[in-house]
Formats: sequence, C-alpha cells, structure tokens
Amino acid sequence: MTPRLDAIGVVASDMAASVAFYRRLGFAFPDGAEDQPHVEAQLPGGMRLMLDTEEMVRSIVPEFQPPSGGGRIGLALLCDSPSEVDSVYEDMVAAGYQGGLKPWDADWGQRYASLHDPDGNGVDLFAPLPQAQ
Repeated sequence: MTPRLDAIGVVASDMAASVAFYRRLGFAFPDGAEDQPHVEAQLPGGMRLMLDTEEMVRSIVPEFQPPSGGGRIGLALLCDSPSEVDSVYEDMVAAGYQGGLKPWDADWGQRYASLHDPDGNGVDLFAPLPQAQ
C-alpha cells in the first residue's frame, strides 16, 4: 500500500478567527467549530482541512512551540475565473483580512492573488487566464 494524502492540518492560534476566515472562503466547518480544539471541513475529492488549537497540539506534543515569523504552509485555491480571483480577494480584504499580493496576471498564464490567514499562512487564489488569440 502507498500512503496517500488525506488531510491538511493547520495549527490555529485563535480557532474562532481561523474558522471565520476559512468559512468566508467557502469551507464548511460545522456549527460550534469555533469552540472546539479540533475541527475538520470536508473538501471536494474527499480531502479534509483540519484546524487544531495550539493547546490541542501541545496535548500531544508538549514541547510544541508555534513558529515565529511567517506561516510555514501555503494553500492554493482554484477559482472558477480570473474575475472570481479579484472578487474573492476584494471581499476578504474588505472584511478585514490581510492581503498579500493584489490580483495580477502572472507570466505562467494565471490570474493570481495572495491572502494571509489569521496566523500568517499564505492562501493563494488563482484561475487560468483565457488563451490569447
């Protein structure tokens, strides 16, 4: 048997803030998730996004210390269109979340933008650009 990727885990310093951020991006966490030490959102294709509080992680690994500086992971979210990249980015920034890179047309053929979750982890938004004629 070959191991297969099943879930992505993120350590949250503030569970309520992280759940609110990812919910605004469309992740379906259950009601009451804000008050739990571990929560999961089912993703298309069967994967899961898991959030754990720092306290939860320390209950398993007592010496755990959160990283300092920027986040240690990045998530990339495929949008349906270049205009959706723009609208999601603007919605998140207008809601008070930290933007990284404003939407732009990347040389590799995608509309791209970057946000930061409440712990500084990068969350990229992208969509293929229409092919030039």
